[in-house]
Order: sequence, then C-alpha cells, then structure tokens
Amino acid sequence: MGVSIVVFIVAGLAEIGGGYLIWLWLREGRSVYLGISGGLLLALYGVIATLQTFPTFGKIYAAYGGVFIVLSVLWGWGIDKKMPDLYDWIGAFVCLIGVAIMLWFPRS
Repeated sequence: MGVSIVVFIVAGLAEIGGGYLIWLWLREGRSVYLGISGGLLLALYGVIATLQTFPTFGKIYAAYGGVFIVLSVLWGWGIDKKMPDLYDWIGAFVCLIGVAIMLWFPRS
C-alpha cells in the first residue's frame, strides 16, 4: 500500500508539474523551454503511472484520478497561493475515500 501511494504522488507531481510548465509557457508567455520541459514531464508521468502493482489499467487510472484531484488542490494552495475553501477540502476527502474503496476494500 505504501509503495502505491508514493507512485501515485510522484506521478501526480509529474503530471501537474508538466501541465503547469506548459501553462506558464502558453498562458503567461514564458520560455518555450518551460513548455518542452513540461512535455517531457508529462511523458515521464505516463511511465511512472505504469509502475503501480495493481493488475488493471482502468482501476489504477480511476484511483489515480482521486489522488490527482487532491494533489491539484494542494498545488493550487502551495504554488498559486489560492487557499482552498471548506468545500475544496470536503471534495478532496471524498475523492480519497473513493480511491480507498476502489483499491483496498475486500472483494469476494
């Protein structure tokens, strides 16, 4: 379980960081090198996500979606300096509950 969480977090940081660098390039007129770096990070994200130990692609990406939402809220808070409100935190918590149900609840 611990390795899965780390892989989700590293993949999320690569995806969000890559998207953010492309955002800076295209939306804020920053260097094209930021865009290229962002594209490379997004490609790396695709590789990192395959390091999960779960056997099915759909389950991994569905669960990762919840982790991505939480990381995006934290990114917005830490990088964009936009404090999440109560409903952002509630939504993030609900996403994590969904991730836990999909990945770790016993099945018969």
